[in-house]
Amino acid sequence: MTDNQTIWRRERDELASVLVSLGFPAELGSVLAKEIGSPKGMERMTSYLYQVKPQSMELIADEMIAIKSDIERWRDRKKSEDANAAYNMMLNCRIDDME
Repeated sequence: MTDNQTIWRRERDELASVLVSLGFPAELGSVLAKEIGSPKGMERMTSYLYQVKPQSMELIADEMIAIKSDIERWRDRKKSEDANAAYNMMLNCRIDDME
């Protein structure tokens, strides 16, 4: 098993554990982990659960959606930054070729 799989599994198990301690089914942890899709996101969800101790699945689902949205926004920003860096490099190469 790779390190990434180990990290992913550990975060998923921690998420399930805190959900069970709050009275929710452990299977909800697997669903949330799959939906969130990243160890950092699962860690953030686990932290939310420890701190807020939500009493309903609706609150948990709302937080999961917020986390997913933040992750997607970050990914979009990184893609945009990478594209901008490549474009700037292309422009700089052209200027160097003209000199």
